Amino acid sequence: MFDLEEILDGVPVDLLLAWLIPAAIVFGAAAVVVIGIVVVVRVARRGRRAQAKAVHALEQLGSRLVALDDAAAELELEIGMSSALYDGRPPASLRRARLTAQHTRNDAFAAYRDATADGVLPAEQRREAKRLTSAIDQAMDVIGRARADNAEWIAEHASADEQVQVARQRIDDLVTRMGDPAALRAELERIADESEWEDAAHADADARAAVDEAETHWAAAAEQAQDPSQSARASLEACEKALARAEQASQMLEETHRLVTNAYLAVDDERKAAASAIRAAIGTQATLDAKHAPRLAEAIRVANAALEAAEKIADRRPVTANERIARLRDRLDLALADARTEQQRLRGARSALPGSLNAARSALSRAEAVVLDAEVDARVRLDSARRELAFARQSHDPIEALDAARRAIRDAEDAAVLARFRKRRR
Repeated sequence: MFDLEEILDGVPVDLLLAWLIPAAIVFGAAAVVVIGIVVVVRVARRGRRAQAKAVHALEQLGSRLVALDDAAAELELEIGMSSALYDGRPPASLRRARLTAQHTRNDAFAAYRDATADGVLPAEQRREAKRLTSAIDQAMDVIGRARADNAEWIAEHASADEQVQVARQRIDDLVTRMGDPAALRAELERIADESEWEDAAHADADARAAVDEAETHWAAAAEQAQDPSQSARASLEACEKALARAEQASQMLEETHRLVTNAYLAVDDERKAAASAIRAAIGTQATLDAKHAPRLAEAIRVANAALEAAEKIADRRPVTANERIARLRDRLDLALADARTEQQRLRGARSALPGSLNAARSALSRAEAVVLDAEVDARVRLDSARRELAFARQSHDPIEALDAARRAIRDAEDAAVLARFRKRRR
C-alpha cells in the first residue's frame, strides 16, 4: 500500500499547489459540463417542445383508438348479418378479427390511461403512442381483410334472396325478444320518478322507430333482390344498423327497469344498513381520544344528515337514494379508517358492498347511455369502470371488492361527465 504522507513528504508546497490548482480547474470544468449536459437533456425531455410532441402523439393515438372501437362495433354487425348464412356460426375469419379487435382495444384503453397519467415523461408517452398506434393499425388491417373475405364469400355462396330471408328472420326474432317496451316504461312510471330513468325515457319509442326503419330497409332489399341489375347489400346493411339501434334501445330500457326495480326493492335494507353503520361509528367514537373523536363526530353528523336526505326521496327516487347512501358509507369508512380493527373493516365492507355494487351498476348504465360516440377520454374511463366493476364482482375479498366498486362509480361518473361536456362543445 502507498502511504500518501510519505509520497508528499518533502514536496514543496508551491510545487504541489502549482499542480493541484490546474487539475482542480480541469476536473471542475468537466463536472460543470457534465452537469450542464444532464440539465439540457432533462429540459429537452420535459420541455415545452417535448410536451407538445407528446400531446400530438397521444391525440393521434386517441383518434385511432376511437376508430378501432367503432370498427369493433361495426364488426359485430357484420357477424350478426353473416352468422345465419354460415349455419348459425360466425365465419372463422370474422371471429378471429373480433378477438384481435377486442384484445387490442382493451389493452390500448388500459395503456392509454397509464400513458396519460401524471408524471409520465413526454418521451415515454411518445414511445407508448407509437407502439399502440402500430398495434391498432395491425388490428384494423385484420378487420379490413376479414370483412373483405366475408363479403367475397357471401357474394359467391349466398343469393340475395337468402340474405333477405335471413334479415327477415332477424327482424322477427328481435321483435319477439323486445316484447312490449311500453309495458316496461309504464312500470317505471309506476315505481319511480322520471329523473331515475331519464336516459331511457324515450327508449321504447326509439326501439319501435328503429324497428320500423329496419322494416323499410328490408322492404327495399326484398324489392332489389328481385332485380338482377340491383344490389340489395346497402339496404341490408342499413337494415342491420337499424336493428342494432333497436336492440340497444330495448336493452337500455330493460337494464334501466332492472336497476330501478332492484333499487326499489333494496332501498329499505340499504337505509337500515347505513343506520347500523352510523350506530357502530358512534360506538367507535366513544373509544377514541380527544384528538381523533371530534373528526369522527363530524363525519357521523354529516352521515346522519345524508341518510335523512336519502330517506326523504327513497320512495320515488330509489336509485338516487341508494347512490347517496353508498357515498355516505364511503365517507364514513374514510373517517373510520384508522380507528377500525381488521374484523370491523371486513364486517363494514360486507355490509356496504351490495349497495355499492348496485350504485356502480346504475352509474355504469347511465354512462353507457351517453358514451356512444364520445371521444377517447370518455371511452377510456368507461372501460376502466367496466374493469373495476368486473373485478368487484369477482373478488372474494370484501374490502378489495368494495374499493373496486367505488372506483367503478367514480370512473363511470367521470365518463358520463366527459361525454356530455364534449357533446356540448360540438
